[in-house]
Amino acid sequence: MTAQAPQTGDTGAGFAYAVSAYLMWGFLPLYMKAITHIPPVEIIAHRILWSVPIAGLILIALGRTGDVMRALKTPRMVGMAAVTAALISVNWGVYVWAIANDRALDAALGYYINPLFSVALGAILLREKLARAQWVAVGLAGLAVAILTISASVLPWVALVLMTTFGIYGFLRKTLPIGPNQGFLLEVLLLCPLALAYLAWLGPSGQFFAGSWQDTALLIGTGAVTAVPLMLYANGAKGLRLSTIGLLQYIAPTMIFLIAVFIFNEPFGPARAVAFPLIWAALILYTVTLIRNARTGRA
Repeated sequence: MTAQAPQTGDTGAGFAYAVSAYLMWGFLPLYMKAITHIPPVEIIAHRILWSVPIAGLILIALGRTGDVMRALKTPRMVGMAAVTAALISVNWGVYVWAIANDRALDAALGYYINPLFSVALGAILLREKLARAQWVAVGLAGLAVAILTISASVLPWVALVLMTTFGIYGFLRKTLPIGPNQGFLLEVLLLCPLALAYLAWLGPSGQFFAGSWQDTALLIGTGAVTAVPLMLYANGAKGLRLSTIGLLQYIAPTMIFLIAVFIFNEPFGPARAVAFPLIWAALILYTVTLIRNARTGRA
């Protein structure tokens, strides 16, 4: 969910693409819950492997495969893509582990905080000036994390890893001089040899061969649930203003939150009952500032 340049207006197609992507991300825990009996590393390997043909076919249809071929011949771009590929693979791995171990609420928390982390990252690394409300929002998010840490006597590491890996991934992806669809294919192509090596090492003992046909179908389907929403979002963001994206990005963590509480029946104790409202208050402040800045820029 990387930030895009401000748009002059929202388009119907951009809105449809982006909402579709966020809805797919929101329902993703239900899909991943169906394969929690499979080791997370094996799931990630299949997510990488089966994303390649889907992303490849889409770029062939768009006529943009030449961009990827040129990128593969550029050592600097390959190095940058290797870093972003490593970050997103760690993000995927922790997310899959969280769903399998009844930590979906922590995943929702991580993706709620991610926009605020990105704002703080811009202030620290790019010397971007933040409005007072934005600093207050970042502070409220930090307070929420502190409350959860004190309550559990341990850092909410799942949320923090998801937040930092996705935030830094988005930050670095903006510096990758290639389109979002092409960049995604480049990343999974670089990860593909590792995925193939791991699956070859598993051999017949892996769920793809040893499991039921349902497991096999679900593992193949991980390519679609990985590649399709990312590419839908990449195309949708082109037709949306930054303020609109800022509002829509809360769809997925809200759905994850509701699924975790009402379907997975994860415990929602007193600490979370305080921490999550703090995060929501922070996001309201952040969003109001984002919309206000967007209106000022248009004026």
